[in-house]
Amino acid sequence: MKLNHKEISSLGALKKAGYQTKSIKDELRDNLREKIKKGEDTFAGVWGYEDSVIPELERAILSRHNINLLGLRGQAKTRLARLMVGLLDEWIPVIAGSEINDDPLRPMSRYAKELLNEKGDDTPITWLHRDDRFYEKLATPDVTVADLIGDVDPIKAANLKLSYADDRVIHFGMIPRANRCIFVINELPDLQARIQVSLFNILQEGDIQIRGFKLRLPLDLQFVFTANPEDYTNRGSIVTPLKDRIGSQILTHYPDDIETARKITEQESNLDTRQTDAVYVPDLAKDLLEQISFEARKSEYVDAKSGVSARTSITAFENLLSTAERRALLTGADHTMIRLSDFLGVIPAITGKIELVYEGEQEGADGVAAILIDDAVKSLFPLYFPKINKLEKKDAETPYDELLHWFFQGQGFELLDDFTDEEYQRALDSIPQLNRLITEHQPEWPERDVYFLKELVLWGLVAHKKLSKNRFSEGYQFKDLYGSFISGL
Repeated sequence: MKLNHKEISSLGALKKAGYQTKSIKDELRDNLREKIKKGEDTFAGVWGYEDSVIPELERAILSRHNINLLGLRGQAKTRLARLMVGLLDEWIPVIAGSEINDDPLRPMSRYAKELLNEKGDDTPITWLHRDDRFYEKLATPDVTVADLIGDVDPIKAANLKLSYADDRVIHFGMIPRANRCIFVINELPDLQARIQVSLFNILQEGDIQIRGFKLRLPLDLQFVFTANPEDYTNRGSIVTPLKDRIGSQILTHYPDDIETARKITEQESNLDTRQTDAVYVPDLAKDLLEQISFEARKSEYVDAKSGVSARTSITAFENLLSTAERRALLTGADHTMIRLSDFLGVIPAITGKIELVYEGEQEGADGVAAILIDDAVKSLFPLYFPKINKLEKKDAETPYDELLHWFFQGQGFELLDDFTDEEYQRALDSIPQLNRLITEHQPEWPERDVYFLKELVLWGLVAHKKLSKNRFSEGYQFKDLYGSFISGL
């Protein structure tokens, strides 16, 4: 039943309108049922979970369970919890002045009960919007029971001249104040075991215990916990009796394919419209950016247990556009296009988001990031050009022979960072064999994207150890691999 909250301001009017109390879990369940029946998206904007996490989350809500979202960092756990707010009723009535959002038909606090006894049907009612029914707490070692549940407030006792035996001296913590709301505790294993124990009664019986008071408040809460499997060994664990009281544990995961990862990156990137208007990004560049994260998740240099957050691709994409934007500003150009050499600018976005194992520490964070970019190039290269076999017969012909011979005869090829687009294109067009290779194997490739593809060929040959690539202060130099060895460069 939808009530006109603007016209109802007293308990009597609320009763007359036919309001019936409903628990928050029933709210979520009923509204989810309606969305599923109508074929509406329940968790819009979360990609890659359509056939895995979201169905499990919906089943947990239909079962009225408290939920634990378990997964590595950057897997949208908190976003899923926040999106649950959309399944709540838009407005709910609350007794005016109540600290714990007392339901007018089921008051719990002493304040609410005394107000009802005093004013009856004239008891004032306020309305709480669903956006205000989300509470979130990051679990840290310094969190106390008083923070979450509550404690005796000596200042209140002194001001009201009350004995500590009077329950009016209680100061409620975050959880009672989140009554009739969604309450999220992020990184649950970080919460000390004795604090986790304080949640037992709330999850099982719905009541709380504060000091020595005989206090029973049947709180109405939807708990959502998030946890990282790595935390179980590094910092703590979820105590077994608490896990037993959490109805559903749902495993999250990273995107399974580049297309999904691209949707997430494009949706979450914080870009200035002046950047997006001035910088053209080929689709291949977007795919390559996402492939870097895929390579990192399976790299021998990166700690797989720590995970590689989706934020890696998001911040790398922002850096990529900023790299091109900066070049355009320096050269005075109104527009520019992403180049593969611009990926040097994404390294700072990668290094802070990957945890390295011992071998990775030996290589250094910047070195590992550069390796990941090369690995991403190597993985995408065979999708567009003939595969390069590791073990080739000495005199076997390959599609790349003419291009490699050009480098063998020449003195190398340079792409400078501050080349204008015209200079960049002219430099790549100066290699006839490269143009022929593109024409033969990707004849229908969009003209605007062809220069990124040309650069991919050069980087791909480097990744397969057919050419050498050297970074110097002003740009990149590509040379014949063996010629470099002979010359000592």
